[in-house]
Amino acid sequence: MFNLLNELTTEQRNPNTTQIDRLSSEEIVRLIHAEDRLVTEAVGRILPQVAQAVDRIVAAFQRQGRLFYIGAGTSGRLGILDASECPPTYGTDPSMVQGIIAGGFQAVKDPVEGAEDSEELGAKDIDEHGVTDRDVVVGIAASGRTPYVLGAMKRAKEKQATVIGLCNNEHTPMTGIADLMLEAVAGPEVVLGSTRMKSGTAQKLILNMLTTASMIRIGKVYENLMVDVLPSNEKLVYRAKRIIGMATGAPEDVIHEAYTASGRHVKSAIVMILAKTDRDGARELLERSGGFVRQAVALANGD
Repeated sequence: MFNLLNELTTEQRNPNTTQIDRLSSEEIVRLIHAEDRLVTEAVGRILPQVAQAVDRIVAAFQRQGRLFYIGAGTSGRLGILDASECPPTYGTDPSMVQGIIAGGFQAVKDPVEGAEDSEELGAKDIDEHGVTDRDVVVGIAASGRTPYVLGAMKRAKEKQATVIGLCNNEHTPMTGIADLMLEAVAGPEVVLGSTRMKSGTAQKLILNMLTTASMIRIGKVYENLMVDVLPSNEKLVYRAKRIIGMATGAPEDVIHEAYTASGRHVKSAIVMILAKTDRDGARELLERSGGFVRQAVALANGD
């Protein structure tokens, strides 16, 4: 196993940083920044594959399937972070996008001894979450060979879910399991093996793309506005009304009236104003358009 680890790009010494312990604070952060710039280039090289992953996630959502991220350590935490942002941002049910981490929720904060070393635990977590052939499972591991993640991916494959691998090395064991691979190879880390850095940043960029693009594709965004935002606190109520204003150009009193009459439903309020209809009319238009604001307004205008 250790010989295999030695071959990984993420486990190589970075020739650009071998003298980093001799540098000043500013020199260190400039060097880190220079290495971080390589991350966007690495992600850019696999954008066609990322787009394919989005298409598969959208297809799952359209058949009432779910998206699962599964990982250990930093990779697992990043999956949980991305999943947890979807309900407030896009008004999704918490079950629609879920993050699973080796060792359970305790591992979000504290390392759990040996949790990532068990394929059986990965398979067990897939079973406990009731993964089916309607779902997409994204296994995340910088190395591409974490046993917990591989076990989860194998079990998801057995259940005929769509399986996507996200890693930071090429030709890893994930490749033999996944339906689609996302290999964001940004080179060795600034500090040997510290994959929370460049590898983690690449993973975060890709996870942002997967959920954001998928939510856009299923109608959660109008223009570039998050029209399914869940106004659960004072800040988000203000944002919701501001979004209605930007989408419609309506005066403040009209915005407030539509927001209240819609039942605090931003999409409905926008359609009410743009289509000059009431809440029931707006809801009907949205239902006919599959939840897309632009199409709902077009239907009202006979386009």
